[in-house]
Formats: sequence, C-alpha cells, structure tokens
Amino acid sequence: HAEDIGIGIARAIRAAVSGRPGGVYLDLPAKLLGQTMDADAGAKSLVKVIDAAPSQLPAPDSVARALKVLKGAKRPLIILGKGAAYAQADNEIRALVEKSGIPYLPMSMAKGLLPDDHPLSAGPARSLVLKESDTVMMIGARLNWLLSHGKGKSWGDIPKKFVHIDIEPKEMDSNVEIAAPVVGDIGSCVQALLDGMGENWGAPPADWTDAITAKKETNIERMAPKLQNNNVPMDYQGALGVLRTIIKERPDAILVNEGANTLDFARSIIDMYKPRKRLDVGTWGVMGIGMGQAIAATVETGHPVLAVEGDSAFGFSGMEVETICRYNLPICVVVFNNGGIYRGTDVNPTGGADVAPTVFVKDARYDKMMEAFGGVGFLATSPDDLRRAVNEAMDSGKPSLVNAVIDEKAGTESGRIGNLNPQSVVSKK
Repeated sequence: HAEDIGIGIARAIRAAVSGRPGGVYLDLPAKLLGQTMDADAGAKSLVKVIDAAPSQLPAPDSVARALKVLKGAKRPLIILGKGAAYAQADNEIRALVEKSGIPYLPMSMAKGLLPDDHPLSAGPARSLVLKESDTVMMIGARLNWLLSHGKGKSWGDIPKKFVHIDIEPKEMDSNVEIAAPVVGDIGSCVQALLDGMGENWGAPPADWTDAITAKKETNIERMAPKLQNNNVPMDYQGALGVLRTIIKERPDAILVNEGANTLDFARSIIDMYKPRKRLDVGTWGVMGIGMGQAIAATVETGHPVLAVEGDSAFGFSGMEVETICRYNLPICVVVFNNGGIYRGTDVNPTGGADVAPTVFVKDARYDKMMEAFGGVGFLATSPDDLRRAVNEAMDSGKPSLVNAVIDEKAGTESGRIGNLNPQSVVSKK
C-alpha cells in the first residue's frame, strides 16, 4: 500500500547503514504505482530515521583479551580493511597505530587512513610481514581470498594469533581460529583498546621494526628505476609511476581504479595520503563499476576524479562518458590500452582466422569516444605524454579521457588464479 512506502524506505535505510553496511533492494510492486492517497496523509507516512547506525560497544572482557594477546606479541602486525575506512574512525585508528608502534598493512580501499608514506606503513614489505609476523590484528578486514584466507604460502610457517575487530560476529573464525575476537563498531572498539593500553604501552621489539624498515627500503630502491622509466611503448610501471606522482601532488583527488593488471599494479604502486580517496572493485572484483564510481564520487564530494581503467574494464561501462560530458563533470579517465584482456598478443587457440577472444581492435582510439560527446581526448604514447595529458586534464576540470598506449606484450594473467584454468586431459609429453 502507498502508505507503507515511508516505513519501507526507513527500514531500507536502517538496514543499509547499520551493522556491516551494504546495498538494500526495496521492491515497489507495479500495482503500487497506480494508488493515490491524500497529500497530508502522505506527508504523515514519511518516517524520520533516528540513530540509524548506533554505536555497538565491545565487551570489556574481549578488549582485555585482545590487549593480552597483543602484549605477548614479538612480531605484531595490524591489517586495515575497508571496514576501517567505512567506520570514519580515522583519528582513533591513527592514534592506535602510533601509540602501539605496530606496523600496519592497508588493504586497497583502506589506503590513506594513514598516509602510505607513514613510517609504520608496511606496504612495501607486505610479503615479509605476512610471513614473519606472529600476531595479526585485523581492523575491519576479512580473511578472504585477498589475504589467502589467512593460510598458505603467503602466510609462511610461523604460527599466528589473530585479533579480529569487526562489527559482524559471524566474521569471527570464518577461515582461521581467532584468538581474540572483538565485536562492535570499529570506532568504539579501537577507542576501548586505546583506553586499555594506558600510558606506558611498550613498542614492538626493535629487531622486528628494523627488519621491516630494511625490507621497505630495499624494495623501494629496487622499484624506483622501473617507476621512472620512459619506455615507449609504455609498460605498467612507467605509466603508473607518472600517476603515482600526480596523486601525490593532488592528494584531494579521488582515485577510481579497475582492471586486471591495471588494478593489480596500481594497488601497490600508487600511494594514497587521505582517507576514502580510493575506490576500486573490492572483494568481488566487479568489472564495470569504475565509471559509475567516478560519477558518484565527484557528484557527492565535488572533488576531481582520476579514473584509471584497464581497456577491458572500461569496455563494460565506457558509454558513461556521455553522462560525464552531459553534466560536465571534472573526471579524467585514463584507459590503459594494451589491446586485450591481460595482453594483446594472445593467439586464437582454435587456429582459425579470427583473433583470440581476449584480443581487442588494434590501435583503438578510446580518446575519440570522449571527443564525440564534447569532452577532451588525449593520446599518450610515452610517460612524458601521459604526464602532460593528465595534468592538463586535471587542471582544466573538463571531462577528459587519456588513451594511454601500453606495450601489448605487457601484462600477465591477473589474480594469481592460473591454477584454476581448465587443463587438457591429454597427458603432456
């Protein structure tokens, strides 16, 4: 009935933002659209949602247990997930990291909660800290496939104790045993830990933090020449090195990122400096979300958006450039064009005359799509071209698309899932 619309929307809002936030589907049947009601009755049927996402305080015993586990750690690590970013408890999380002195590893959409160049960031030493840590505190992060479910080669052989802070109790023990579950909203949980730490909390052993610092410095030094190369055609490192610098110079810009290699490389190469400035495909790897995210991000915040897209990912929703132009939005889309899914050199496995299903049209001009709707298009074939084009686009605030030509041989199968590919039943000789 029409008079139920108000309460239905109120329930949907509460479901969307309370507990673990997420999307909600509210069905309005067709027969509802033909109903009429008095305007005054309609106004009275609307519901003001009060305290839609109330605080959920952790149990004191769970906080004490977590602190005991952390205090006994010799090689502790904090992992920040996108739930920590959603919680908007930025000050509390930073205070916890800095007061504890525990190195932290941000998942992709938690990047920027603390700047990626923070001294306690362990991002450049990810492999080391996952394998060598003995205690891991998860804050709004899940032990899903992005973290190899908390087990396997990436976690090494050292037994680990997990402290898990999450608003969803069912997340505890989902893949590994959790030694200290702390259930509640992240802001309240982190504040409770801070209060329980007191004034004289000891820092982790120096040999642990020194080892991380040394590994970071080694990896950063080794990567630097790759990010500064001026190869033509461009490789991923050279192109992303340019965008890394641009984001550092424009920390208020919002980065949207989707693709296969374009996403995989960008997650580790492009540093973030402010919270909630990075949007990507998330846990489920949903391709085609980038253009919608870019539009929503600039409409909601008024900030410019840099959308870094693989050519395959862009193909899922590329026609949204019309929307970007229609509303004259300050979005710069960079399409990493290597002519295919993963690469543009695959061969048709059937041996026919057609190109492989993963190979796209050679020399595609994605920039012309933007121009067709009144935006500005750029063709970039070198890192210098890319730098000039993106800076010009971001400075102008106009709808822009940079067609960044990447070496068609660059790229590998994404996601470390090659082992899942179908295998021939014919024995290999």
